[in-house]
Amino acid sequence: MEALENYYLNKTEPNQSCLLALRSIILNQDKDITETQKWGMPCFCYKKKIFCYLWIDKKTNEPYILMVEGKLLDFPELEEGDRKKMKVLRVNPNQDLPLKTIETILQKALELYKN
Repeated sequence: MEALENYYLNKTEPNQSCLLALRSIILNQDKDITETQKWGMPCFCYKKKIFCYLWIDKKTNEPYILMVEGKLLDFPELEEGDRKKMKVLRVNPNQDLPLKTIETILQKALELYKN
């Protein structure tokens, strides 16, 4: 758990606050969501199945949520890029978080795991 905490604490502002806010939003979506670390990044699981990740884009230095089952989610805010399965939701750490959009996407993704 210490390595996971350090992931957040070692980030500079405004990314640190943004990532911590995203973490809280994700964890508050369902009591069965847990957090771990995989490949050096925070990984969120729903009933032990990987659900999404938090990461910083190497080119833009901005946070994003990587949705594991992104291909099954149809939202214009999600970017597929050259990924076959996953999609990302980019977040500008210098602006207010689009809370409603984030929560809607997370809830739709959770529905895929619940059904």
